[in-house]
Amino acid sequence: MFGPQIIARALSVPAIEDRYGNLWQYHSRSDRHSKIACWCIMFDLLSNCPLMRTHADAGKIWFGINHQMVDFKNDRSKDLDLVVSTGAFVARKGRSRTLADLRDNYKIKLSEKEANHLGGLPAIREGQVGSVLVALEAKACMTAHQRALPRFYDELNSSHLTVHGATDQAIAAGFAMVNAAEQFLSTDLNKRNFPSDPEWSYHKQPKDAQIAVDKVRQIPRRSATGTDGYDALAILLVHCRNDGSPVELVDDPPAPRPGQIYHYDNMIDRLAHIYATRFREL
Repeated sequence: MFGPQIIARALSVPAIEDRYGNLWQYHSRSDRHSKIACWCIMFDLLSNCPLMRTHADAGKIWFGINHQMVDFKNDRSKDLDLVVSTGAFVARKGRSRTLADLRDNYKIKLSEKEANHLGGLPAIREGQVGSVLVALEAKACMTAHQRALPRFYDELNSSHLTVHGATDQAIAAGFAMVNAAEQFLSTDLNKRNFPSDPEWSYHKQPKDAQIAVDKVRQIPRRSATGTDGYDALAILLVHCRNDGSPVELVDDPPAPRPGQIYHYDNMIDRLAHIYATRFREL
């Protein structure tokens, strides 16, 4: 899978400017990290699901990032980070951007191999939400792990309820990114004082990352339609100090190991398999 390496590489670039002129890799009030993760997941899903490529090539499906979905059962709405839809295509805000176009918008740098692979994929377009086939929520827990847990859990847990409240056949996926760095520069604590006199936040690792991972593991999962829970769920650990140094992937515990249900590769494989099974008659 290409996604994790691309995520780490993209987040290594300080590209979020605050009101004081500081450039950040991660900002709690920016959705850049979420958009990058969604782009990478869409890239990997399209790469690993032949049926999805067939549907994209035929113009039967499109994708959307940051789109509202309405829970028919409870009459509530929620913005989902990534959706794959079908139906009558309507370009979002009058534009018809492709996945490749958004690569440039999000300033995602690809290796030659990754760029060549992207060029060989069908040009799936960004459009308004129609009949949702796949919906994904992407969240990050980067600092103050213990204090952030209730909201982190609630936002992830409410998403699969919204997706399946709208349509039980839709595939609900979750992606949780957890920071395993011992030091972190919070954007709330570092405004005019950054970078001249930074105020560091300190984490007790791997304990802080472990409690966030354990919380994600409490989120319901399902193996069949008709029940609540995510159809696929991934946890990715990163080492991010938010000081301009490179963001690195973390493979040591509590990071999921290859083959485990929360590993990124397993999520992509599971999504591809469910899509191929559930939507073969599309």
